[in-house]
Amino acid sequence: MRIRSVMAGTLVALLAATTACSGGESGGDTLKIGFFAPSSGFGSSDGRSALAGAKLAVAQANADGGIDGRKVELITYDDASDPKQGAVIATKLVSQDRVVAAVSGSYSPQTLAAATIFQRNEVPLVSAYAVNPGIPETGDFVFQQDFDGEVQGRAGAVQLAQDGVRKPAIIAIDNDFGNALVDGFSDQAEESGLDVVSVDKNEFGEKDFDSIVRRAVDAGADAIYLVQYVAEGTQFFRALRKSGVDLPVLSTEGIDSAGFLESIGDLADGTKITTNLNRDADATATTTFLADFAEANDFPADMVAASSYDAVKLILDAAEASGTSADDIRKGLVGTSDHAGATGTLAKFTDGRQVVKPVQVLRFEGASLVSVGEITDPAVITP
Repeated sequence: MRIRSVMAGTLVALLAATTACSGGESGGDTLKIGFFAPSSGFGSSDGRSALAGAKLAVAQANADGGIDGRKVELITYDDASDPKQGAVIATKLVSQDRVVAAVSGSYSPQTLAAATIFQRNEVPLVSAYAVNPGIPETGDFVFQQDFDGEVQGRAGAVQLAQDGVRKPAIIAIDNDFGNALVDGFSDQAEESGLDVVSVDKNEFGEKDFDSIVRRAVDAGADAIYLVQYVAEGTQFFRALRKSGVDLPVLSTEGIDSAGFLESIGDLADGTKITTNLNRDADATATTTFLADFAEANDFPADMVAASSYDAVKLILDAAEASGTSADDIRKGLVGTSDHAGATGTLAKFTDGRQVVKPVQVLRFEGASLVSVGEITDPAVITP
């Protein structure tokens, strides 16, 4: 117990030091890793989790003596959920802060905008959880550590078929995230014996889901495939419960968020989601992450936090294995082998610098998420 308390105190002190250094210059004794996330704007809940996960990975590395005798410095920026900021921040991290690698703790549009800058300057970028399949296609310095959206969409179709659904309706946000998952879901639906009866897409900030739910019912749906973020997902479940409609819902990692868990109470009770974090896994890397995150923060870990933690850890492990220059880190990432992360084991990156991992299936029990299975079919989970 004493050792755990001392470790927790050390991590808190190191997290404070990381915050003080953010955005500034450091000397030659530090290894600079760039990081950006939406700490303000509609995605601020995810940004808070992503930053906390990244800081934890850096704090642990420094508590263990750093990398090659050098302390790790996390240079952080708020992209405010604005794609224009992705390119601006990437330029600052490369030319002003001179980082040797970076992590995107943000969504696909910001990550895509930044990826071009990092690729052009040959600085490795690891996308923590952005799902657009085009991100790693930017070039050989750009990696994606969460499965892409089409993989998760296919897994959603497989899961609904296993649950006995035959006529799902799709209700999805109309952006890169929603479109990638809907594409994957639609591609897999016929093979899985599903007849999609309607597709309804909504904009950011949608609050009126009453009519959208009604259209799904009128189309003859026997379930709903839901792709939304925290704010829109909360509005959807309020409308669904108010309507008295009792259709099963399968959603995605877009609502695997500490902010969603804090806001919904039992509104989503019984809903399943596909995601990148199994909170019930008994793997040491997962249990240690969850315990350390709980010690360092006053809110629970979620998919975004775990994915950002893993993205930073991948870079640090690559630096430790291959060297600390940008090119060394890129080579180390390419050579990643059986990396034990909070979100599972990454055997290696594909030639397209994407991951192949089982898609986790969780279910809301009240305001908690419990594991109920995973999708492992290589034909489904391979990008």
